[in-house]
Amino acid sequence: MKLSKYRVEPGRGVSLGDWDTHDNGDWERQEAEERTSVLNARLEGLQELLYAEHRHKVLIVIQATDTGGKDGTIRHVFDKVNPQGVHVASFKKPTHTEIAHDYLWRVHAKTPGAGEITIFNRSHYEDVLVVRVHGLVDPLTWGRRYEHINDFERMLVEEGTTVLKFFLHISKDEQRERLQDRIDEPDKNWKFDLGDLGERELWSEYQAAFTTMLERTSTKQAPWHVIPADRKWFRNLLISEIVVDTLEGLDMSWPDPEPGIDGLVIE
Repeated sequence: MKLSKYRVEPGRGVSLGDWDTHDNGDWERQEAEERTSVLNARLEGLQELLYAEHRHKVLIVIQATDTGGKDGTIRHVFDKVNPQGVHVASFKKPTHTEIAHDYLWRVHAKTPGAGEITIFNRSHYEDVLVVRVHGLVDPLTWGRRYEHINDFERMLVEEGTTVLKFFLHISKDEQRERLQDRIDEPDKNWKFDLGDLGERELWSEYQAAFTTMLERTSTKQAPWHVIPADRKWFRNLLISEIVVDTLEGLDMSWPDPEPGIDGLVIE
């Protein structure tokens, strides 16, 4: 699979219409799910190696519209990893303490340490998305945040963090179906929030905000990937491929054993 077609090239204009939300990459579902299972097992081994080597840090950022599949992605792509070395950070409405600091303050504290993978379920990008769409700050304020974010991510990369960013791209029709499922299926009722309907009314505004986000913050050191996400099974396959490919590219190795254990026999 040509993974580069889903990467947003730095400095180029973005039209979300260039990525078909219903794309399946010419895969059949059963074949894709079997491949994803293989990648899950590979990811399990790579994550253990990452943890043992204790050198690299990996930050995975996931952004999407409501119902875009952030939780499902985390559940299916990372289902076999050791939770000791993988952490999920979700960023909700800021607390009073968080608001009293700069908008990146609460984010920086959640970035991964050596040997860790941290997944941001929503992220610092909410401060150029929600705040823009709802007019919570003026355009001058959110407009300068793109460069703040680029500088922040460049610092993370230069300090040894690999940054992967995924925008889960679904259609408005798919969002409608997923919202309706949350109403019609009793075991999904807990997911439904009447506020989601108000956010859906702002679909065009959010699409514009996502487009600018991708254009302004896809950089050489931390590029965005646009993931067609109407088909959940293809979303899982594509993200698994990118994550595994990236970890394999880190050229990791097992730490040297403690001196004196060669030939040691435990009685």
